[in-house]
Amino acid sequence: MAGAGRRESRLEACFAEIRKERRTGLVTYVTAGDPNLERTPGVLAALARGGADVIELGIPFSDPLADGPVIQRASERALAAGTTLDRALDMLSAIRRDLSPPIVLFTYANPVLRMGAERFATRAAAAGVDGVLALDLPIEEAGPLRQTLSASGIDTIFLLSPTTSRARIERAAALGQGFLYGISRLGVTGARPALSADAAALAKRVREVTPMPLALGFGVSTPEHVAEIGRFADAAVVGSALVSVIAAAGASAELDGRVTEYVRWLSGRA
Repeated sequence: MAGAGRRESRLEACFAEIRKERRTGLVTYVTAGDPNLERTPGVLAALARGGADVIELGIPFSDPLADGPVIQRASERALAAGTTLDRALDMLSAIRRDLSPPIVLFTYANPVLRMGAERFATRAAAAGVDGVLALDLPIEEAGPLRQTLSASGIDTIFLLSPTTSRARIERAAALGQGFLYGISRLGVTGARPALSADAAALAKRVREVTPMPLALGFGVSTPEHVAEIGRFADAAVVGSALVSVIAAAGASAELDGRVTEYVRWLSGRA
């Protein structure tokens, strides 16, 4: 939640509205530059039309640790098409005024460190980024980046897993802003036929520590999954299943329409 003396961020306002409306929020992940950077603005607009509450924009990276094969292939397509962090921020800067949902950059630490934390924060803020999740940056080492991002008005989002200790949940809640991102199972990303039983247990442990909004992902692919997550968390995160829709449509004329249709189906707004 917004701390004393700090203005409420767009992410915090978004989750406050979700809670006020007593519904399950939807966080949608796509990879910047998939199928190419020229089509990404249309994909982002399609997500917004479909009812996405928050858009996660993945920065393609050559050596992912947590991404399953679907998102790995998306990163490969994006990198082959010439997508870089610089170009992704340029693209977002050009279209941000036309997108209403908060934008979270989902990245590994290496692209950020290569650009330089201060330059990254400045460029991200200018592009209208609301939050950053550096997937492989340990919370114990995240303080300097968090401070730099916060100074630019950007929320730092932390990742929690079923094996995260209570002490580290407390640390994530103390340093985190916007929302906490929980993964419902160990392993890599990927759509599953059923949610892990660990999802509810993780949410319960988080709720015992903090009232911060919680979004849960890893395996979400149906409206039933979204509804189930809504029983114990604020929002569901869909990634691999949505990226699969993009992969199937490719660069065809049907791409944006299929993205909107899928997100509407997930959000119950079809």
